[in-house]
Amino acid sequence: MKKYRIVYWLAAVCCLPLFTACNGFLREDPRDGTDHADAYRTLSDVYLNAVASLYNYVGGYADSQGLQGTGRGVYDLNTFTTDEAIMPTRGGDWYDGGFWQGLYLHKWGVSNDAVQATWEYLYKVVMLSNKSVEQIQKFGETHDDPELPAYLAEVRAMRAMYYYYLLDLFGRVPLVLSSSASMSDIVQSERKTVFDFVVKELQEAAPLLAESRSNRPGDYYGRITRPVAYFLLAKLALNAEVYTDNDWTDGVRPDGGTISFTIDGRQQNAWQATVTYCDRITAMGYALEPLYETNFAVYNESSVENIFTIPMNKTLYTNQMQYLFRSRHYNHAKAYGLSGENGSSATKDALRVFGYDTAEVDPRFDKCYFAGVMYDLKGELIRLDDGTVLEYHPWEVAVDISDMPYEKTAGARMKKYAIDTDATKDGKLMENDIVLFRYADVLLMKSEAKVRNGENGDAELAQVRSRVGAVARPATLENLLDERLLEFAWEGWRRQDLVRFGRFTRAYSDRPQLAGEESGYTTVFPIPGNVLKMNERLWQNKGYLMSD
Repeated sequence: MKKYRIVYWLAAVCCLPLFTACNGFLREDPRDGTDHADAYRTLSDVYLNAVASLYNYVGGYADSQGLQGTGRGVYDLNTFTTDEAIMPTRGGDWYDGGFWQGLYLHKWGVSNDAVQATWEYLYKVVMLSNKSVEQIQKFGETHDDPELPAYLAEVRAMRAMYYYYLLDLFGRVPLVLSSSASMSDIVQSERKTVFDFVVKELQEAAPLLAESRSNRPGDYYGRITRPVAYFLLAKLALNAEVYTDNDWTDGVRPDGGTISFTIDGRQQNAWQATVTYCDRITAMGYALEPLYETNFAVYNESSVENIFTIPMNKTLYTNQMQYLFRSRHYNHAKAYGLSGENGSSATKDALRVFGYDTAEVDPRFDKCYFAGVMYDLKGELIRLDDGTVLEYHPWEVAVDISDMPYEKTAGARMKKYAIDTDATKDGKLMENDIVLFRYADVLLMKSEAKVRNGENGDAELAQVRSRVGAVARPATLENLLDERLLEFAWEGWRRQDLVRFGRFTRAYSDRPQLAGEESGYTTVFPIPGNVLKMNERLWQNKGYLMSD
């Protein structure tokens, strides 16, 4: 049995004054009737209600909830805003008031419901974490249990991870460390200030965290452990030029070679720090799976590569995974005994990077995408309602393909996760744990950091490519950006990668560059307009207007 989550008591801490108003920002109702005074009587209570309860929010089953798995949240903001994937309008399908077109065209505006809901979700977990920190510290005033420092470290690491997502998505955000902060105390912190806080929290927490594998069933299944913290620190260091830039619209970034990290008393630049944290993960025994597909199998808990996952179980947990469900044609899904919504597809730019339709197609294309004629699990042809064979046409995809010949069949569809034929909820409740962090990323981060530091990163890139039988390539920045798409398609990294490489705002695959977008203002999302209305001390990110 997967040991992970049960429904725990949760204090209604989100009724705190941070962003409360008629819109109910960060509100969370108690899960049961447990009295507050009874919630922290024993060490076990503290663990369940201050630590374990937070993991209820890493996955999700409703829109904009969870780090991955649901729609209109962190994953969609990081994926459908890029040259990796598109949700084309197909007649009456997938227009949704222009939402999906707006994401792809970077026309999301300050009143975008998904942007606001994602802000609310991330801050909800921050505020719950603040409450947990306070409760652990209060318990520690009268108890000296040796477990308490580790519990506190784990909660601080959780909060730091959510601030990592906030600084990545929104840039300049309020840094709130108290569950009882008053509205008058809430101000925005510069992006670098938030970055420094996250690095410090993770560095201080890491030595107190268990070294256990988070992706394996057991006491630490789905939890933030030391390798998870090191992975986040590597990401922070690799993106330090972006995250320490307080004005991302002036065309000038800090130099990663001069950004300083203190690690074990030694000063290292951003690229050296990335390598250090990557090497620490390697030293813990992580490695590439011989078969790429193992990481995304129906039962993928045994992976030696996966570092942090969202545990999935169709009977024990409520977490859902919508990506396969959204992508497959209705008849394609029906052939598996599941349901589909005939939506998301690879862009033409992604097809070109993969070398689709050429003699040099990357071996991972068939592992990541359905394309061409489709067959069921018995090898039988899948047919449309009119009896014709179902065939996906990858090159016919566009922002709007309504009334086009391939309206319902354009686009290469998501294939990355193995089909769980016993999945429930139309295929959204499946056994495949959702992969958030994995070791292949460690190798590519190390390779990129070495190249940016004037060193040779060929060896790490070669490991990733040789695992799938791809021919060797030199580790140049251009090749590494392509490799990250090839290796991590559908995994939610593309926006961050494009921003780091200075490619996010360019025109690509039916997406013209917006007026003024060359400044880089769309590399962060706007502070939601409703949030600004509640606190006049907060201000909008450059380039966005309240009327957008």
